[in-house]
Amino acid sequence: MRYTTEEGGRLNNYAIEPKMYEATPPNKNQQRNYIILGSLGALLVGGLIAVAVVVSQAA
Repeated sequence: MRYTTEEGGRLNNYAIEPKMYEATPPNKNQQRNYIILGSLGALLVGGLIAVAVVVSQAA
């Protein structure tokens, strides 16, 4: 376990750091999937807002 001793004899524990890695940029297929999912998400949110407006007008 990693620790240091501070003045006064107190121990200070440190968490074990995770292994670092370099992220790779998305390829063309992943970029296309991100665009499709983003568009579907925007349509879903827009549809929910439209339904909320229609329902609030009906009462």
